[in-house]
Amino acid sequence: MCGICGFNWNDEMLARKMAAQIVHRGPNQEGVYVSDEMSLAFRRLSIIDLSENGNQPMFNDDGSVVLVFNGEIYNFRELRHDLEQDGYVFHSNTDSEVIVHGYEKWGDGVLEKLRGMFALAIWDVPRKRLFLARDRIGIKPLYYSFQKGHFLFGSEIKTLLESSRVERRVNYQALYDYLGFEFVPSPETMFAGINKLPAGCSLVYEKGEIKIQRYWDLQFHPGENTLSFDEAVEEFRFQLDFVVKSHLVSDVPLGVFLSGGLDSSCIVALMRRHISGPLRTFTIGYEDKSYSELDYAKIVAEHCDTEHHVLMLDSLKPEYVEQTLWHLDEPMTDLSTIPLYLLCKQAKEHVTVCLSGEGADESLAGYDRFKAARVDRYFHLLPAGIRKHLIGRAMGVLPDQQQKKGAINMLKRFVDGANLDSAGKHLRWQYFLTRDIERQLFTDATAARMTMDPFRLVKEYNDRCDGGDEINRQIYLDMRYMMADSVLMKVDRMSMASSLEIRVPLLDHVLVEFLASLPGSWKLKGMETKHIFRAALQGLLPDEIVHRGKQGYSLPVKHLLRGELKDYMISLLNDSRVIREDLNGAYVNRLIEEHCAGKANHNHILWALMNVAVWHNRFFA
Repeated sequence: MCGICGFNWNDEMLARKMAAQIVHRGPNQEGVYVSDEMSLAFRRLSIIDLSENGNQPMFNDDGSVVLVFNGEIYNFRELRHDLEQDGYVFHSNTDSEVIVHGYEKWGDGVLEKLRGMFALAIWDVPRKRLFLARDRIGIKPLYYSFQKGHFLFGSEIKTLLESSRVERRVNYQALYDYLGFEFVPSPETMFAGINKLPAGCSLVYEKGEIKIQRYWDLQFHPGENTLSFDEAVEEFRFQLDFVVKSHLVSDVPLGVFLSGGLDSSCIVALMRRHISGPLRTFTIGYEDKSYSELDYAKIVAEHCDTEHHVLMLDSLKPEYVEQTLWHLDEPMTDLSTIPLYLLCKQAKEHVTVCLSGEGADESLAGYDRFKAARVDRYFHLLPAGIRKHLIGRAMGVLPDQQQKKGAINMLKRFVDGANLDSAGKHLRWQYFLTRDIERQLFTDATAARMTMDPFRLVKEYNDRCDGGDEINRQIYLDMRYMMADSVLMKVDRMSMASSLEIRVPLLDHVLVEFLASLPGSWKLKGMETKHIFRAALQGLLPDEIVHRGKQGYSLPVKHLLRGELKDYMISLLNDSRVIREDLNGAYVNRLIEEHCAGKANHNHILWALMNVAVWHNRFFA
């Protein structure tokens, strides 16, 4: 795992300054390439072939191809064998060199050969052509800016901000989208003029122009599945075992995150099949049982005989908020961000690589929002007046409950989402900016800079999907609209902050394509999420793990904002220039008062605003 950056002019000092901003991504080596037309920089976290032969930038034999690459290619040995058969000579045991020679043989088509996670840049010297690409799923990030003829790219936004040719301006449309969905959807970022390269896309900079092309998308091919359910379960088991084993290649110590949920427990059990020695597992817990999964993690750790490490977390220091926002580069309000940041710091004391269970909730309909959308079909049989006015107002009167979920909290959240525009599909239950908040939160000048259509991008993605049934169409939205810019962005930044590589075997693209070929009813059966996943794990894990529901390890933020973070929240939001100038400060203070008094649970919007304030203070001071 590493960090890359570059730009289309000659400036070695700037290249090194940009690389210095991401030294946490690669503390083991710095490399720079400079020519009249292109400057590239690289920071290395050594994982495979720890020798100097693995240093980057990496060149082909005649120096006509220059590569900087972040990620892991899990089928690099098979590709290397094919290339050696064609006469290519290798000077290292790295996956990076496979990409160099693969580009020589297949050109841009090398992307179709790669099985793994990556963000890469290839400078084709004789053609004066820069080729950038991001992996199919979006596990590894890549940002770029193209303004007034100046093209820059980097693994993190902060690299681009080192150049005086990149202006720092707030992207107000991104601010609107963020406050609703709690992340900024591609290709936008919170900085106007800086973009994300979307997952599954490549970018060519040539002759002063850029061209972006989507080389992969998730396709469902409705009606083409020929497997019975039992046959699909067996194939799923085989592929799960294969991808976990393939993700174990490493020349440094590795471990695994274990929450006690189905996904991470599956990975631990499959790793144990292939690792006979010590297996290190890492988990996080809280004293509040409604937020903690420690008991389940302990069951799995004992079942798989792991060396188990537990990090207890019940307080949250303001500096954690500041530190995570610097690494994120833009606000992203996943309530598990800080716990993951701290867990990665702990894991790094023992290992350099960790496997993690991200992806199954998206590809197998594991979130509560999938169930909410199913219930909503019946809820919408009620007249709109009853749904929105009678039931909606009744929910507003019910007090917020202390526990994380609970019947009342879940019912309130369901009704809130159900009463949003149905164009939001199941993502209505992941949206937190109501029309009432919109009207009162933004100043007129700020609102004029925004298109206040919360689900406009959801509609675009939904139109792009070939899924034949509703569950698969919902899965597409999770996989292609949400995951790369929220869950995977969080995982990349929080792990790289501690120079820790996280691998996500459940997002192997071949496995994802296999799951997409199966009917949605095999994923959400009635109200049982991940139905086929649970069937595939029978006998591998204890029944109490296989059949338990989803919980997650998010912070108890609503309590923290009423307690130890209350004063920090009040001062932060009242002193923030972006809050003061672009938003209605009096309304923000009303939200604070209602939340702290227990009259309402405004933790999502308040936590989002706090992240905006911290971000603006850090990057615009």
